[in-house]
Amino acid sequence: MDLVFLEQVMQALLEVLPVTVALFAISVTAGGLLALLLTYLRVSNNAAARGFARSYIFVFRGSPLLMQMFLLYYGLGQFPIVRHSVVWPILREPFYCACISLALCTAGYTAEVFRGGLRAVPPKEVEAGKAYGMSGFLLFRRIVGPIAFRHCLPAYSTELVSMMKSTSLASLVTVWEVTGIANKMISSTYRTFEIFLCAAAIYLLLNFLLVQALGMLERRLSPHLRARPTGVETVQAL
Repeated sequence: MDLVFLEQVMQALLEVLPVTVALFAISVTAGGLLALLLTYLRVSNNAAARGFARSYIFVFRGSPLLMQMFLLYYGLGQFPIVRHSVVWPILREPFYCACISLALCTAGYTAEVFRGGLRAVPPKEVEAGKAYGMSGFLLFRRIVGPIAFRHCLPAYSTELVSMMKSTSLASLVTVWEVTGIANKMISSTYRTFEIFLCAAAIYLLLNFLLVQALGMLERRLSPHLRARPTGVETVQAL
């Protein structure tokens, strides 16, 4: 294996690493905010709001992300009303189009994760908060929100890891991130194994750091789960 070539490949891929990180950060942030809105609609008492949220989640969870990205980038430009609208300067840019596609897709998955976290909140905790005079935003901030977030964090961590890997699809709409540059180098050198090996190492490192950070957050938010059960020391001594 040519170590000099691997070094050159790694250097070229690391130069576009900020693009991959930006894709991930923007799409996860926007998707998370949209997921909060969808979760609110999903648990709303309004039947129309619940129906809209269910339909959105079904469409974006039930169709491939790649097709969503192609429809947004290549499909919308075929309509004159879109090309002459104020959003066209954004939709015609591959980077922004990829961010929007990733955000719309992850919002559907994240909304269900958040809803699961809300359903895991014990009703007695909510009743206790109401007994203390809490209501509305204060009840959510002090009781419902923290408990729901702790419950949904493991599933949300999986979604974040999946999103990090999904940023590689942006290369198919000409976004020159890690996978895009890797494909470009392969087309000129035909050294597929070495180049994709370097790209895979970068994604593995990114996901390793992400998983470690989320694991630290989960342990920090759930110190009571780290407590040793009563009697463990006695059993071990026996």
